Amino acid sequence: MDGVKLTKTRIRAGVWEGVLSGTEKPALEVRHLEAEVPGVTVTAIPDRAGEWAVRVPVPVAALSEGVQSFLIRNRGTGETLAHFTIITGVPMEDDLRAEVDLLRAELDMLKRAFRRHCVETLG
Repeated sequence: MDGVKLTKTRIRAGVWEGVLSGTEKPALEVRHLEAEVPGVTVTAIPDRAGEWAVRVPVPVAALSEGVQSFLIRNRGTGETLAHFTIITGVPMEDDLRAEVDLLRAELDMLKRAFRRHCVETLG
């Protein structure tokens, strides 16, 4: 589907929202863990020909610890137009912060070693 673009606008009150452009009204499907997500709506945007408002309600059952990914696809072709991910749980957040802190510490160590090496080889 050349020229078709699905752009996320926001997630609010448990509903992912986006704008689909460059196509006639498509038949979309949203998949989470290979199961179809119900309640997806595609409606024309008034005064904007060829643009469609897409709304995907995030099922409460999908909200669980860890990373949950949703694929938005064209039902006819199976082409993936967009995806979104929801991450929940405090341990995941702590793990990411710890990993970033570790990477910063390693980068600082490498910078010091590189500077020391440059001083030793030049002097």
